[in-house]
Amino acid sequence: HVQLEESGGGSVQAGGSLRLSCVASGSDFSIYTMGWYRQNPGQQRDMVATIFADGTIKYADSVKGRFTISSDNAKNTVFLQMDRLKPEDTAVYYCNARGHISDISNYNEWGQGTQVTVSS
Repeated sequence: HVQLEESGGGSVQAGGSLRLSCVASGSDFSIYTMGWYRQNPGQQRDMVATIFADGTIKYADSVKGRFTISSDNAKNTVFLQMDRLKPEDTAVYYCNARGHISDISNYNEWGQGTQVTVSS
């Protein structure tokens, strides 16, 4: 079983910055991809940024040039540096990790979510 622990959400004024962190823990697991998604009430959960084990990175168009995803593979940790934040970035941000356990079964786990609020 893989667990994710997020940190770093909060409130900031437009134009400010926040940094989110997510650590994956468990036994005998490998990570294929880690990423960040966001969701507002009544809306679908959308991909913000993902990073794959081979180093491939994808961003939502709305955050390109403002957000940066990075990882520390040795610590099973993914970061999301969010700069030049806008009010429309306000959402609950969820960490996601996918991979394999014991090279046998797949997993697709979500963190508990962390609130990001950007005021104008």
